[in-house]
Amino acid sequence: MTHPDVAAVFRAEHGRAVAVLTRVLGDIDLAEDAVQDAFATAVTRWPVDGLPPSPAGWIITTARNRAVDRLRRESARAGKHAQAALLRGEPPTEEDPVSDDRLRMVFTCCHPALAPAAQVALTLRLLGGLTTPEIAEAFLVPEATMAQRIVRAKAKIRDARIPYRVPSEAELPDRLPAVLAVVYLVFTRGHLRRQDLAAEAVRLGRLLAALMPDEPEVVGLLALMLLTEARRPARGDGTVLLADQDRARWDAAMIAEGHALVRACLRRGRPGPYQVQAAINAVHTDPPTDWRQVVALYDQLLDLAPTPVVALNRAVAVAEVDGPAAGLALVENLALDRYPHFHAVRADLLRRLGRRAEAADAYAAALDRTEDPADRDFLARRRAELG
Repeated sequence: MTHPDVAAVFRAEHGRAVAVLTRVLGDIDLAEDAVQDAFATAVTRWPVDGLPPSPAGWIITTARNRAVDRLRRESARAGKHAQAALLRGEPPTEEDPVSDDRLRMVFTCCHPALAPAAQVALTLRLLGGLTTPEIAEAFLVPEATMAQRIVRAKAKIRDARIPYRVPSEAELPDRLPAVLAVVYLVFTRGHLRRQDLAAEAVRLGRLLAALMPDEPEVVGLLALMLLTEARRPARGDGTVLLADQDRARWDAAMIAEGHALVRACLRRGRPGPYQVQAAINAVHTDPPTDWRQVVALYDQLLDLAPTPVVALNRAVAVAEVDGPAAGLALVENLALDRYPHFHAVRADLLRRLGRRAEAADAYAAALDRTEDPADRDFLARRRAELG
């Protein structure tokens, strides 16, 4: 996209247009191709004709016309000809239930029949409008591998006849966690090094919260992402510990919104893992950090999500309350040898206890398992400080 207006509309409306056209066409590939054609036309038309009064409506109508033209060209197949005739009688307009269409698309992309990696790729491709090379770069896989995942995911939807619909109320509790997990994975992948991915995850979180306002875990995930992303300006391009961050550089508006969402979750009294993580981040963004409250929240999170990573983060908080020896005793019991953050936490606790040689070995173990350049620089500096 070369025209700034087209680029802005593409980012905001691509998922909406694909979702509407998928409902009308019943074919994700055809819908995506038609929307791409419409945006390609906008690149040449809008700079000359000006931005239309309803850019989203223009894109949807143009995409629908492109789809009809394509189906006419393929009218040798009777089914395609009938589909084209049907389309001529049902033009999608901006008054269509667009919100429901986008929600259908989210749940289609995150159907349990698809592998988690395919769910993420398809969500970014269809709802986020990211190109295959962009998605491949974000997830550190070859472009051909990512293209294969997307093609296979679409084929799985088609061949397994996965329905393009929002799950029933009875199905929703089982299906929603996969959707939230995909959005959060996109966010965590982009949070440190890909601001565009993090922004896309926040946008999807806002969309879900607007479409499902009575689901507290949806609101909790949005709050968690906002409170985490608000601290980005204080980190810059490197790794800066929370205690060392310049809090004046935090995004105050984003923090205020996140705190308000956490309070709304607390009033509902239906805690879940994302809500508790958001509450922990709310405590961290309300200085000075009340570490006893953080430990109590991690106790609750450990009941809801009893994973070694949660236990590791709880140990960090315990070390702030009861000292590094207490934290280290908890860390040593965790089976997280392949997790770089485990070794980094262990190294820091050993350093604080004056066990410098062991700390140096732990920093080396963390470096061996870390690929991110900024994290490696941080760990190498910490190890060098030991002398």
